[in-house]
Amino acid sequence: MTIEEKNVTVTDEKEGLKKSKTLILFNDKVNTFDFVIETLVNVCGHDLIQAENCTWIAHYKGKCPVKKGSFEALKTCYDEMINRNLIVQIQ
Repeated sequence: MTIEEKNVTVTDEKEGLKKSKTLILFNDKVNTFDFVIETLVNVCGHDLIQAENCTWIAHYKGKCPVKKGSFEALKTCYDEMINRNLIVQIQ
């Protein structure tokens, strides 16, 4: 591999990292655990255990990353979670 090829690879990896976003779920005092778990299963495609773990993490730490991907891929989940009155953010 030449120096130019290495530079292109490193640049491509950095670009890929910039494009990767995270959907963050924030704790609230309104929604029930069951509702949040159900939403994570239905909207984000979590299995039951993953959804429960994310719900507890958000409860105790104030927030939890629930999904990673491109902005476009996360926007649908974000919109649906906002419609369900959850507090989420794409970072």
